[in-house]
Amino acid sequence: MRKQLYTIIALCLMLFALNTRAQVGDYRNSFSVGVSGGYILTKMSFVTAVPQTMLGGMTGGVSFRYTSEKYFSTLCAIQAEVNYTQKGWKEKIETYDNGPVINPKTGVAESYQRRINYIEIPIFAHLSWGKEGKGINGFVNLGPQIGFCIGESTKKNYDIPYTKANTEKGAFAEQGITQFSSHQGRISIVEAQETMPVEHKFDYGITFGAGVEACINKVGRFDLEGRFYYGLGNIYGDSKKDYFGASNHTTVYIKLSYFYDLKKNKH
Repeated sequence: MRKQLYTIIALCLMLFALNTRAQVGDYRNSFSVGVSGGYILTKMSFVTAVPQTMLGGMTGGVSFRYTSEKYFSTLCAIQAEVNYTQKGWKEKIETYDNGPVINPKTGVAESYQRRINYIEIPIFAHLSWGKEGKGINGFVNLGPQIGFCIGESTKKNYDIPYTKANTEKGAFAEQGITQFSSHQGRISIVEAQETMPVEHKFDYGITFGAGVEACINKVGRFDLEGRFYYGLGNIYGDSKKDYFGASNHTTVYIKLSYFYDLKKNKH
């Protein structure tokens, strides 16, 4: 935990240093505001492992960008955002033969997904190259991100999962199943996460993004970007007495943003 906090602090210092280097490069003083929307693919990194597939969700919010200098061919800026994002995970429930698990009580293949909604605040060092006033630019974003869980929901189609432990407890005796078969029931024995609510509402991590920007004079800027977020915080406790040693988010974003220059540098 301490090393992770040091990493966040180091990134914040890097952003501060970038913004104060205007004495070295050509001075800029531009401020832009924007809106964005996009699609994400997300999963959890659980230890003990939980088989999963990527869960899709939506993201959208507002953005603010201050450009402070041009250093050789690189435009240097600070970018901050406030976004609403749908995260979570979708379980990959399979038998030993990689087939679906048919729940004895419902008679249908088991499915489970957890949706966790966040307000996210990333702060980036925004570096771009290309045409400054119009045309096409390439850019990268790098920096820390924090998030606050504002709600969660569960979607599943069974009450009792078809696992070895539940079979041995007699959960499916009425259906005539008293012995577990890995060719019919779940190969994974991990199910605790399905009934555990989020314990840690605060999330933090590191985000890297890259994309292209189209600048249209007197209209604005249109950004298409791909991002990767790696969470450093866990949604569940991670001490020796807790069930999971890790439970952090891993997320891929595809975003389209529009920026309008409220204050534009003359060049």
